[in-house]
Amino acid sequence: MAPDPHTDHGVLEETRQKTRKPTLYKVILLNDDYTTMEFVLQVLETVFHKTPAAAHRVMMQVHLEGHAVCGAYSYEVAETKVATVQDLAKQDGFPLQATLEEE
Repeated sequence: MAPDPHTDHGVLEETRQKTRKPTLYKVILLNDDYTTMEFVLQVLETVFHKTPAAAHRVMMQVHLEGHAVCGAYSYEVAETKVATVQDLAKQDGFPLQATLEEE
């Protein structure tokens, strides 16, 4: 026999969906022996919107440590920034490389 909707007083549960923050991806510049510091500064200021002081700090970290994180973004934005860096470097004849990794 099916439950009578007029007499069935079961507990009604409300389900809430948990919202998760989107996964962020770090964009990392890699050092090489040919790309000029001035070009790296230009990329950091134009592509990553760093202030001149912040761009200098990141550029020096790339130079001294071999790599540095430029920022953390959604996958699509990070992928676009990596492609932009590599396109600009190629246009100016530099081998500068950028990569991304999950944060």
